[in-house]
Amino acid sequence: MTDFALPEKGDEPRRLLAEVVERCYAELRSYARLKVGDDGIAEELVQEACLRLVTSGGEVPRNPRAFLYRVLSNLVTDHHRRRARFNKSFIHSDALDAADDRPDAERQIIARQRLAILVRAVAELPPRCRECFVLRRFDGLSHTEIADRMNITRSAVEKHLAAATVHCARRLKAHD
Repeated sequence: MTDFALPEKGDEPRRLLAEVVERCYAELRSYARLKVGDDGIAEELVQEACLRLVTSGGEVPRNPRAFLYRVLSNLVTDHHRRRARFNKSFIHSDALDAADDRPDAERQIIARQRLAILVRAVAELPPRCRECFVLRRFDGLSHTEIADRMNITRSAVEKHLAAATVHCARRLKAHD
């Protein structure tokens, strides 16, 4: 893992969490892919689970790996429920007459602030890590495509993505 991702002195719980995320990332992604059948959605669900572990606050769970699987399982269930609701509402034409779901002004301001924090966090990443993160999250490339383009292994791609996720989560948590 790159030096930016290493925690400050006396920050052993964060170091543990970063190591757990790095070790479990590939297996979590495989599990999510199996459950949702889509690489992109699986990737996003795993990243969300990792973010929730890192930003959970309080004490480190006794078994962080089990915590990640539990959160990921819940996220998969939520994904299936949202998809079922969408499919059901799409079939019913009266769903087109639903109320305006746009966020209010306060939520828009908060969202812009969080986006600015994420932009700064991504800019702070080491160049190779940032490139890997941008290729995945913004260009939508698969791990294999990123590895080929950057001439690195899939394992290195996963490590860069895990490190970037932890870094961005820390920045968001510090702001919140």
